[in-house]
Amino acid sequence: MGTLIAIRHGQSQWNLENRFTGWTDIPLTERGEKDAVLAAAALKDFTFDIAFTSRLERATETLSIILKELGQTPEVVCDSALNERHYGDLQGLNKAETVEKHGEEQVQLWRRSFDTRPPHGESMADCEHRTWPFFTQYILPHLVAGKTVIVAAHGNSLRPIVKNLEGLTPEVTASLEIGLCTPYIYRFDGERVVSHEILHVEGIVTKGASLQEAKVEEGTV
Repeated sequence: MGTLIAIRHGQSQWNLENRFTGWTDIPLTERGEKDAVLAAAALKDFTFDIAFTSRLERATETLSIILKELGQTPEVVCDSALNERHYGDLQGLNKAETVEKHGEEQVQLWRRSFDTRPPHGESMADCEHRTWPFFTQYILPHLVAGKTVIVAAHGNSLRPIVKNLEGLTPEVTASLEIGLCTPYIYRFDGERVVSHEILHVEGIVTKGASLQEAKVEEGTV
């Protein structure tokens, strides 16, 4: 039986600053590094045959920390197909300030509509068009062969994978919250998912921004 561990990177500096990051290559914060260590401890019973990650530092660094903590050295495949969604003109902008400028409805449409692209950027559907074919061609065969695979990527490159593995609608997929450094575990019988669970790890900061910024974004303060 094959096993997939899909995990979003730890907190990056722009997560902390509540900015649209996209393809901008931003490193982990100290908190992000510590959370990767916590995630590794939670994954101590898994031995990985192969690992996949994006070409962005926050994902590769998260994977590197996890593997180092576990003392494992599987083959690591880096590919831009697993990169975060490109946010176009929004990259680098503070999310709360962008809401003030464009209105909450427009920003939520850019962020949580499956098919809507931000200016000069990608929609979630665009991410699916590159992420899911990569998964089926390069990752799934290892799972069918009964191997244990870890994929360290990003919220919007993991959403399409979760969508297809769990048979979710685009609307449900767009509203998914993929927590930072939170392992999603899928077990396969051939190409079929037979079980899945989310491994909630005590002590990990699953949201990217600070609590105050998150409240502002959600309109609770």
